[in-house]
Amino acid sequence: MQLNSFDEWSPLREAIVGSAENYVSHDRELSFDLFFHDNIAKDNGSRSEWYYPRLSSRKDRAGGAGEGRTPIKQRYVDELNEDLEGIAEALASLSVTVHRPVNMAAATTEVRTPAWSASVVPPLNVRDNTLIAGDEIIETPPMIRSRYFETHLLKPVFQEYFRRGARWTTMPRPMMTDASFDLSYVRTSTAGGPTEPIEDPRPSPYDVGTEMMFDAAQCLRLGRDIVANVSTAHHSLAVDWLERHLEGRFRVHRVHRLSDSHIDSMVVALRPGTLLVRSADVVEKLPEALRSWDLITPPEPESDNFPRYDDDDLILTSPFIDLNVLSTAPDTVLVNDACPELMRKLERHGFTVVPVRHRHRRLFGGGFHCFTLDTVRDGGAEDYLD
Repeated sequence: MQLNSFDEWSPLREAIVGSAENYVSHDRELSFDLFFHDNIAKDNGSRSEWYYPRLSSRKDRAGGAGEGRTPIKQRYVDELNEDLEGIAEALASLSVTVHRPVNMAAATTEVRTPAWSASVVPPLNVRDNTLIAGDEIIETPPMIRSRYFETHLLKPVFQEYFRRGARWTTMPRPMMTDASFDLSYVRTSTAGGPTEPIEDPRPSPYDVGTEMMFDAAQCLRLGRDIVANVSTAHHSLAVDWLERHLEGRFRVHRVHRLSDSHIDSMVVALRPGTLLVRSADVVEKLPEALRSWDLITPPEPESDNFPRYDDDDLILTSPFIDLNVLSTAPDTVLVNDACPELMRKLERHGFTVVPVRHRHRRLFGGGFHCFTLDTVRDGGAEDYLD
């Protein structure tokens, strides 16, 4: 089929499911720590539960090669790969054609540019660095150095869609020196929490100043409208680019600091007129036309919903990660089978729930929506906001 995906709910025909092969560590360097610094404001009084891990100072990691890399236990990776196969099988059972990235080779351990080097990670959260805007593939400028070349592992799939007529665009790639990063939202954050100050950036001969850096998962697609979350100067530059590039085809609406980055950690559109939101307060920051949509708020997460981890395991997401569901049709939703309360709530709103196992979403930073990239859906550039 030809590439065609305008929204989050129309019947799903083709999708990419990520890969975790040879996932061995997290590299605790500046871009990683900035990305996983939660800066959610005015959402819930108990938001202290949502904070990301303590940011480690770079001066404590200034040793030799590999210093600052947090290893991931192999049993977690093995179980994650089992669950990814389960996601692919669940989609196939719903008559969805599933594509997979090229597995990252075990010998590929580092990504390097003239300005920096970082450990590399596999193409797991495939939605993050690629925006599908109708019939166009848009590779977005990454925010984490270790993911700089991640979309290369999706190129065989993208190449085939291009042969079938898809547009294919890559946004400007950032240099990603320390000086590229907007640190203001960390330094001025009033959210509090267990964080340490980020050090002043180190100078580099490749410095160009603040650059566009932006994940596609900061976008909520609603037919001819795209809602984009903007929390930093990087995001603002990237949305400037998107507005110019998509002018005449899509309307881009900015929301500000709905979260520190991804919008699908806060709101997911399940069908026209229905949103799954972390709390009702989220709606106050959405475009006015969305504030009249029906709201479903998930039950408070319980500790029994998650595996118990060791003290040295790095937790990357909030307990609300299971809000990150995937709609395969306006009435059908993939939901983590560890969340019976959420499943019952969605069923009460008329949805058919497909329970799928996903154990270690808090360790690997994504739910079903993050781990998939829908490339072909029914539907088009409908106007759902006017």
